[in-house]
Amino acid sequence: MRASEPLMSLRGVGKSYTLGGNTVHALRNVELAVVRGEIAAITGPSGSGKSTLLNLCGLLDQADCGELLYAGQPLLAADEARKTLLRRQTIGFVFQSFNLVPVMSAYDNVDFPLYLLGVPAVERSRRVHAALARVGLDGLGKHRPDQLSGGQRQRVAIARAVVKQPQLVIADEPTANLDAATAAQIVGLMKELAREHGTTFLVATHDERMMRHCDRALALADGVLLPGDRHAH
Repeated sequence: MRASEPLMSLRGVGKSYTLGGNTVHALRNVELAVVRGEIAAITGPSGSGKSTLLNLCGLLDQADCGELLYAGQPLLAADEARKTLLRRQTIGFVFQSFNLVPVMSAYDNVDFPLYLLGVPAVERSRRVHAALARVGLDGLGKHRPDQLSGGQRQRVAIARAVVKQPQLVIADEPTANLDAATAAQIVGLMKELAREHGTTFLVATHDERMMRHCDRALALADGVLLPGDRHAH
């Protein structure tokens, strides 16, 4: 796949929920294409559909209609086994609530995706130590999540998302809990991965520090994705 070709494409995608007998249209006729190595920001108020869009792009949820393609392959009707394999092999996640395993150390949380992929222990150790160092947590690998600050847990989540060198990283407010210096470090890491490895980032954010460095910012309003300018910074 050439760098200019879309890694992920959504065409006419819609998603609705039924709450209390009422139908909520979370996404309406969404058209989106993100290319390899792009950092794209999704903005919008709470309830605009950002989390639903991220879940669809991360293959964690199923659209009601439309077409979803990953690396040119249609996935809307794909079975869960295929989606699970794609998530495990090619997609990294940074959840707003971190989703770290509380009884596991920072090291083991970052190591877990590599373990699931069957990466040899020596290679896992090298990559986990490198990932923790790149997010400024060198020396804190033995700490459990409850022994870390919110910002440190955020950085563990980011290290876990990038350690397997995924094609796509789905991130929900990845810099929200970080101080200015650490946020700049994380943004720098994302830009480095995009430039050197072609990693694509789809980021839901309200953080101006993040949006300044994205290639494109798009806004969601009442489930409708508005077109955004490239080179938003």
